[in-house]
Amino acid sequence: MLHNPSILVTGGHGQLATALAGHEGVMRVGRPDFDFDRPGTIDQVMAENTPEFVVNAAAWTAVDAAETDAEGAARANHAGPARLAAACRARGIPLIHISTDYVFSGDKGSPYMETDPVDPRSVYGSTKAAGEQAVLAAQPDSIILRTAWVYSPYNRNFVRTMVEAAARRPTLRVVSDQIGNPTSADALAQTIMHIIRQIRETGWKSDYAGIYHAAGQGATSWYDLACAAVAAAARHGNPQPVMEPITTADWPTPARRPADARLDCTRLQKTFGHAPGPWQPEVERVAELIVSQQG
Repeated sequence: MLHNPSILVTGGHGQLATALAGHEGVMRVGRPDFDFDRPGTIDQVMAENTPEFVVNAAAWTAVDAAETDAEGAARANHAGPARLAAACRARGIPLIHISTDYVFSGDKGSPYMETDPVDPRSVYGSTKAAGEQAVLAAQPDSIILRTAWVYSPYNRNFVRTMVEAAARRPTLRVVSDQIGNPTSADALAQTIMHIIRQIRETGWKSDYAGIYHAAGQGATSWYDLACAAVAAAARHGNPQPVMEPITTADWPTPARRPADARLDCTRLQKTFGHAPGPWQPEVERVAELIVSQQG
């Protein structure tokens, strides 16, 4: 293991950790060496490394499975991040912690601001909301980035699932009455690196601490995102199935999804002068990469 990296990223081979791995000074840690289910590994990794920054991209993201294992989700999304935050505070290391749009109910009817009260409707959302507060309490010099609908050419995600399914099925049925902000893992990684560069230039400022929304610009539905991804893949030789919109009621799941969890990213843009860009060009790029991997 390379000790003393500039930026220590948890989350092993997850989408965001993989996207960050291409940037200078980044070292990823994950299971079994770093595991929120084994709290001692948190302390050991932090004792062995003295990074400038820690990015916590580790989380329980299996939304439906969390409904039947609330304790496991709480360890990964609340207790573990709190312990990591305390370890960062003890060493004077700023922490960038990734959170989610699922902390909101999705009932507001307009984009959520950071000042809107959280109102999660799932175990996953509840544990992530609790984790946000625990992280800020344990390490006040933390930046919480709430993101949404993360996709990439690697690992399991909605865009990859749709492109791969299009190669196998003549028809795809996709929920059309949930809307949000698709976010490329690469765009989110670039945003994080921009934040880190600014902190390096200015030094840590107390104004930096707190919660920000960091999601792709522009909102869409799962159905329209699927249509965009499948159409982009078709331009690179992938089959073009028939796309059929359905309702949430047509596709019941154990966990309730927010119907409209659009995130307003104005605070991030004002504070750091950067936010993830429009989702459409990134979907085009990612879909092409997924098709090339299939070939």
